[in-house]
Amino acid sequence: MFKKLLILAGVVGVAAVVAKKIKASNDERALWHEATTAPDLR
Repeated sequence: MFKKLLILAGVVGVAAVVAKKIKASNDERALWHEATTAPDLR
């Protein structure tokens, strides 16, 4: 039983790290997009 809980905790931990990296990557891409597009001066 303890081994199953330990494996589950490991899987959840890895999933959290991956989700954090994906969010950081998306945020970084959004910042670069905003910084490199011409401003709309209409």
